[in-house]
This record gives sequence, structure tokens and C-alpha cells, in this order.
Amino acid sequence: MKDITIDYALRATWQAVTKVYNEEARKFDSTMAMGFTLLSIDPKTGTPSTSLGPKMGMEATSLSRILKNMENLGLIVRKPNPNDGRGVLIHLTPFGLQKREVSKEVVLRFNDAVKENVSEEHLMGFFEVIKVINNLISEKKIYKTEPLNKQAD
Repeated sequence: MKDITIDYALRATWQAVTKVYNEEARKFDSTMAMGFTLLSIDPKTGTPSTSLGPKMGMEATSLSRILKNMENLGLIVRKPNPNDGRGVLIHLTPFGLQKREVSKEVVLRFNDAVKENVSEEHLMGFFEVIKVINNLISEKKIYKTEPLNKQAD
């Protein structure tokens, strides 16, 4: 195997995945970000706007821009949260539900293509590595001390 870092492999692969999803989304006058948002909104009960960002791992300002665009396109509506008078629920419109199904099909087709070309054993190994990386990050076990090359003041 060529000497590449794990970080490089993850970033390069994610950039390739993003590119292929955006190319596919463009065929449907959409973007990967909108498709991901559609899939993150509960199609029956809606999703609180405050939980959508953390659920998607997205900053509030980026999400706000995407939601405003989706609202302008008629994909979503904002409704008061009956359980929290200060909150807002994001609901899919009938058009949003249609686009959500398209997004779901695109993701499932991607998954099927990978599964057809990767053995079950390798796929399980991939998910195990991803799990370890996420645990190392969430438990702050990677950068728990001062940086190695910290400059003296």
C-alpha cells in the first residue's frame, strides 16, 4: 500500500463522494446538502430546527442558508413547535417528500454499488475502523496534550 495518511484517505474519499452526489443531485435541480437535509427531517412529525444542525454535523449559519433556500423552493415549511413555544419544527412539503424519496434512492444506489464491489468482511472492517476513529475523537484521545511543535513565547 502506498504511504498515505488516514486523514488524506478520508478527505480524498469524502471529496469524491461529495462530487458524485452533487453531480447526481444536479440532475434533479438539487445539491447534496439539500438531499442530506431532506433525509434528516422526520417525514411524519418534522424536526426541531435546533436539533437539525447537530444531527447533520453542520454549523447553524450554513444550515440556515440551506433551509432558507429549501423554503424558497417549496421543499419545507417552518411551523411553531407545539411542545416548545420558542422553537420551530421543520416539516417537508409534499414536494419535499417527493425530493426526499429521490435523495433516498440516490443514497441506496450508492450503498448497493459499494456492497456489490466490497466483501461483507471488508465492509465490516471499514465500519469497525470508522467506529474506532469516532470513539477516539469523541473521547478526546487523539490530542489530549499540548501540540508537539508548540512555539515558545
